Amino acid sequence: MQLFRILTLRLVTAAITLIGVAVVVFVVIRVVPGNPIAMMLPPGANEADIAQLTALYGLDKSIFQQFLIWGGGVLQGDFGTSISTRQPVLELVLGRLPATLELSVMALVIAVLVGGTAALVGTARRGTRAEAAIDVGSGMALSVPDFLWGLLLILTFGVLWPVLPISGRVTPALDLPFSSNFYLIESLLRLRFDLWADIAGHMLLPSLALAIPLAAIIAQLLKQSLKETIHLDYVTLARTKGYSEGHVILREALPNAVLPTLTLVGVQFTFLIGGTVIIERLFSYEGLGNMAIDAVINRDLPLIQGIVILFAVIFAGVNLAVDLAYGLLNPRLRHG
Repeated sequence: MQLFRILTLRLVTAAITLIGVAVVVFVVIRVVPGNPIAMMLPPGANEADIAQLTALYGLDKSIFQQFLIWGGGVLQGDFGTSISTRQPVLELVLGRLPATLELSVMALVIAVLVGGTAALVGTARRGTRAEAAIDVGSGMALSVPDFLWGLLLILTFGVLWPVLPISGRVTPALDLPFSSNFYLIESLLRLRFDLWADIAGHMLLPSLALAIPLAAIIAQLLKQSLKETIHLDYVTLARTKGYSEGHVILREALPNAVLPTLTLVGVQFTFLIGGTVIIERLFSYEGLGNMAIDAVINRDLPLIQGIVILFAVIFAGVNLAVDLAYGLLNPRLRHG
């Protein structure tokens, strides 16, 4: 029951958050200087043309009226029409979303594997040079933002040692028999390992750029949690029974020590998705972040709104999933 109450509260909070994000974004992008209609028309357009197009997109009404019209459309699944591409916003956003999700999930997997391994090794080798090296490496990884890691990776593996692709999502010359935009998953399901290797190769460098800072955070927090847990009574009891140090860390200490890290990973994953905006632009990756930058440059108000709302929905969904996973793993909440 306690878990159910927590999830209900989170759902209500997420709904209020989405409404607040929608209001703030809608108002802010309209008070920023710049006329998106003027960018659509040729230099010789007259005032009548501007007025006609302004009325077509509803920009001649007050902000409050515009929000009511837009909000009513959103509730019906209509996010409007992109000013720059003349296509439905929802169709454009959902078309780019799979690329960003695949990139973010790959980065998360790399971060968890690298950060978790570093934490386990640092705990097993505590008090040695190995732990000191891991701490120094984590500090260095955190001191460099993800876009600088991206530049370093491009310089290293794209210029000095050109072994990996540094732009795009897939090689254009390849045949792409996909029925969805989840290229990485679908190529694996179709057993097209040649396509899978090419797509994964294009994703490796941008996902590494996103994963390195997150891996350092995971390593630091999980190692600290493990060092606190291994001194508890039940862990000491397992050690006195003759279990190996590896068994004690993996089977006794890790299940409880991982709970704070799980919460952190969920929160950081939302920031990781937001970080794809710069990384996708840097690697010319055809995802949602790259589209967001183009929408801002073109003052495409409906597209900006759609992208921001989708990001907010993802953030709320990830946080809700983390709360659910934490409740399932924490016996005090599961049996409360």
